[in-house]
Amino acid sequence: MFELTDEQRQIVELVRDFSKNEIMPRAAQIDRDDTFPRDLWAKMAQLGLMGVAIPEKYGGSGGDLVTAVLVIQNLRGSAGLALSYGAHLNLCCHNLLRTGSEEQKQRYLPRLCSGEWIGALGLTEPGAGSDATGITSRARRDGEDYILDGSKTFITNAPIADLVLLYAKTEPKAGPLGISAFLVETKSPGFSIARSLHKLGHHGSPTGEFALDGCRVPAANLLGAENAGIGVMMAGLDVERAFFAGAAIAASERAFELALDYAQQRQQFGKPIAAFQLIQAKLADMYTKIEAARGLAERAVVAAQEIERGGKGTDIHKLAAAALLFAAQTAEEVVYDSLQIHGGYGYMEEYEICRLYRDVRLFTIGAGTTEIRKLLIARELLHM
Repeated sequence: MFELTDEQRQIVELVRDFSKNEIMPRAAQIDRDDTFPRDLWAKMAQLGLMGVAIPEKYGGSGGDLVTAVLVIQNLRGSAGLALSYGAHLNLCCHNLLRTGSEEQKQRYLPRLCSGEWIGALGLTEPGAGSDATGITSRARRDGEDYILDGSKTFITNAPIADLVLLYAKTEPKAGPLGISAFLVETKSPGFSIARSLHKLGHHGSPTGEFALDGCRVPAANLLGAENAGIGVMMAGLDVERAFFAGAAIAASERAFELALDYAQQRQQFGKPIAAFQLIQAKLADMYTKIEAARGLAERAVVAAQEIERGGKGTDIHKLAAAALLFAAQTAEEVVYDSLQIHGGYGYMEEYEICRLYRDVRLFTIGAGTTEIRKLLIARELLHM
């Protein structure tokens, strides 16, 4: 869909080398320990990866949304590290850049881009998941502050975050039109981590619940206008879906690489299993699905980037949902077939394909479930 610039090619090579030399040798240990690798995070920050698509005047390394997607698409070895990176960069930093005031961007983005601070997004609640507009967290004005009460769950980076971009109701009777967005420092009085959560996959990426109990936040930390949070939320979800389609493709590509290598090495009946037509058919199908998913994902990210630059894109809602829908389904199918090619070895925890098998399940759930994505696409097609 597009030609990479010389700078983008250099970034792809940089990220692949970092993955090969720094992440992959430790990936199995990160998965077993389920511990966030702060030293790798610091090295990524030193390489400028924490500020991709953030202007240099805010401490970023420049580039655009396409470049950011190329980073996460080539960040291999630890799906957990990639997930935390995506939540920090895309869900927090990019949303802040898009909607924040100049003062907010000057105050927070340099610390986030340097890796000194870690960002997160606080949307999902115990009673509000697919219906994100059904959140019940409250925010009321008190002089020069807002007082926040409520709780959030399934929040990537919650246990380690320094800054959370979160949503709360400022006008409950107004429904979706009564939601506001806030920048909340996790050291604020009344903010506390309720518990850390242990996931099926994406180990190494801390996930947790946090509570807001009279959490006092300066009015200057209101992101955008009061009661205008739904616009921030929906614009962010479109970009999030386009962005994380790249992560799903990364999992597919890695699973395919592992299957291709294993099929040529594994001997059965006196020859490599790659010589058997059933295996060849699986490999051909895997390749075709990945290329189709990549093409759709590229269309979505180009459309999202055009909107980020101030253009118009009436198809972005269904296109971004379709990109993540198909990329996630492709990841599940490709990883499943890769594990099947590995046979009994693929079922063993010591093999990378086993980790990928656990990791890819998240792609059909996060940023709106598969079912929600289908509903969104259908509603856009039917203009409902």
